[in-house]
Amino acid sequence: QVQLMESGGGLVQAGGSLRLSCVASGFIFRFGDVGWYRQVPEKQRDLVAAITRGGSTNYADSVKGRFAISRDNAKNTVYLQMNSLKPEDTGVYYCNAVTSKSSYWGQGTQVTVSS
Repeated sequence: QVQLMESGGGLVQAGGSLRLSCVASGFIFRFGDVGWYRQVPEKQRDLVAAITRGGSTNYADSVKGRFAISRDNAKNTVYLQMNSLKPEDTGVYYCNAVTSKSSYWGQGTQVTVSS
């Protein structure tokens, strides 16, 4: 059974930093593409950052230069380093792992950025 577990969210002031972690069990991250998504109430989940199995990364325009996604294969963990946080970065952040056959989601972690 595949499980993804996010952690690292919290309350931070604007300009601060957080690092989110997504640990997988039953799934090897280097065999799939992994993304971090953000969701705010009554809106769809939007892609924030992604890393492919080959290590290529891409980011939403709103976070370019501030966020960085990375993967530690030894720990089977994907990270999202978030710097220079803004109030509009507030939301629930979800980890998503995708293969050619399946898509898996974590339970999410809340990030709140105060102004």
